[in-house]
Amino acid sequence: MPTRRSFLQATGTAVALGPIALAEEPTTVKRNSKIVDHFQAVVKDVTPQLAWGAASPDAHATWRKAFRARLVELLGRTPEKVPLRFEWDETVETDAFTRRKVYIQTEPHYWTPAYLFLPKRVSGKRPAVVCLHGHSGIVPYIREGDAKTRKKSKDHQLYYAVRLAEEGFVTCALVQRGWNETKPERENGCHKMTIDSFLIGMTPVGLRVWDAMRAVDFLQSLDAVDGDRIGVAGLSGGGTTSLFFAALEDRVKLAMVAGYYCTFRDSIYTIYHCICNCVPHMMEWGEMSDVGALIAPRPMLVISGIQDPIFPIDATRRACETLRGTYRVLGAEANLETDFFEGPHAWNHAKVPAFLKRHFG
Repeated sequence: MPTRRSFLQATGTAVALGPIALAEEPTTVKRNSKIVDHFQAVVKDVTPQLAWGAASPDAHATWRKAFRARLVELLGRTPEKVPLRFEWDETVETDAFTRRKVYIQTEPHYWTPAYLFLPKRVSGKRPAVVCLHGHSGIVPYIREGDAKTRKKSKDHQLYYAVRLAEEGFVTCALVQRGWNETKPERENGCHKMTIDSFLIGMTPVGLRVWDAMRAVDFLQSLDAVDGDRIGVAGLSGGGTTSLFFAALEDRVKLAMVAGYYCTFRDSIYTIYHCICNCVPHMMEWGEMSDVGALIAPRPMLVISGIQDPIFPIDATRRACETLRGTYRVLGAEANLETDFFEGPHAWNHAKVPAFLKRHFG
């Protein structure tokens, strides 16, 4: 990787005076003024400095400590932790569950809205799943909204928080920062959030991970929840948060990442995505498989549609094979599962019940 220089070192501080000699353009250089082509050429020289390459569990532990510390740094300044406080709001009753809206204080000046689903047909402490929505916002993910929204929810199986509650799990569906009631008026919430967070040394991914961590605090305080059996599920932008969240939160015992796990190089870097996906300097230190390696050997289910246009399935397959090497070294290859289904950028529930039963009982 080229040696990093400061801007002043690269440009110089002195201004040359006098006549300027015009160099003849080399005939071997192809002129390019397209920034996309430029960055595709530049990335060829970028090699992650902390890419996983452990050959034993001990070597993995050493790598994990170093990469985890670097990832925490990349995600930006950690918010100030406040005592656990939450306030209940509306309640909705169905035959299968009680849905309660709750506001969880995650920072001195911010309360995260969430929907808690408590199943009715089971007793005792239950496993819980933190459910994270994508760029459609929370409404279709809790099976609400107008006819068009409900159709999208059904067609793309977005209502996994509801479905898991119907299957007996406690679920907590967070409203991710920048969406629904959390976003500013007349603004794309992700755009404004990214600008503001970058300017004060934070990142959208880091802040959303922080909110999910405080949701674990909340869930572990509930009598209905088995605090040792908490997982995470997310699609698209929710998949982003799920991957980083599970990588940094050891209390999360399993992860279901849909419509996201791939490579940064083939997806976020190459294909147009929301700015909220950006973690500055990420590719200088690690790939998506390296973030996933922080989850190993805990169970992980990767769900990806073969026709997903923004997370190419070939790159997803390669990323899974890379990650499988980590699980193999740790003697837990069976804990990494995949569901590559015939479909678009969507959730797919087909393998979820068996995955949860296998690991949560």
